[in-house]
Amino acid sequence: MIHLSHIHFIRGERHILNDVNVHINPGEHWVLLGRNGSGKTTLLEMMNGYEFPSRGTVDVLGNRYGQCDVREVRKRIGYISQSLMEKLNLSDPVIEVVATGEYAYLRFYQEIPQEVLDRAMAMLERVRILHLAHQTLGSLSQGERKKVMLARALMMKPSLLVLDEPAAGLDLYERERFLKDVNELSKQDITVVYVTHHIEEIIPLITHVAIIEQGELIAAGPKKDVLTPENIRKAFDVDIALEWFQDRPWIKVLD
Repeated sequence: MIHLSHIHFIRGERHILNDVNVHINPGEHWVLLGRNGSGKTTLLEMMNGYEFPSRGTVDVLGNRYGQCDVREVRKRIGYISQSLMEKLNLSDPVIEVVATGEYAYLRFYQEIPQEVLDRAMAMLERVRILHLAHQTLGSLSQGERKKVMLARALMMKPSLLVLDEPAAGLDLYERERFLKDVNELSKQDITVVYVTHHIEEIIPLITHVAIIEQGELIAAGPKKDVLTPENIRKAFDVDIALEWFQDRPWIKVLD
């Protein structure tokens, strides 16, 4: 599904990623966990073909980057990020924003086919915001906008869904509602890769975790094997106690 092998990424004097290996197999859903600036988003950019390693190989959905048309691979990848959100037009109706996901457009300049509008409505109903279809994107709360982005990403029926800190800026209520929608993707044939620095966002859907710190991989594998107080201390330099409740990890910071 995704194989990042011996990845090095160097910019100037900075070694942003240092011999990182992450292998994601069909049926697995991963979280990339680490502090801000640890290299998580750079790995996502490589999965999407927006960045390329200084050394190492990137294989995504059976294609090796550098030996394929990356634009064709991206048609099978749904991507949610703050940078993408900022490129959308806040004055566009929500239904049109979702419909752009069918073609990976940023906005429409021609009439939208009715069958695409019908699918967009179905996606909005799926994430429980159908009532917002004809409001403008700019009139929505942060949580509602994130749901619009999720509906938009699902329009293309992706094989891979990549989420870069999608719950950033959400309050507890909006975060949990958004995470509930993401968790329901377990019912679909889709692989999820989720980047965060918040351990409590590791929902039951997630099967595996990779912990990254200062461009190096601390641990990667099944989530209950990787999420240990020792590994978390290495990544965040904080002593914690960890408990599992309803298949989600929760931490307590120790004095």
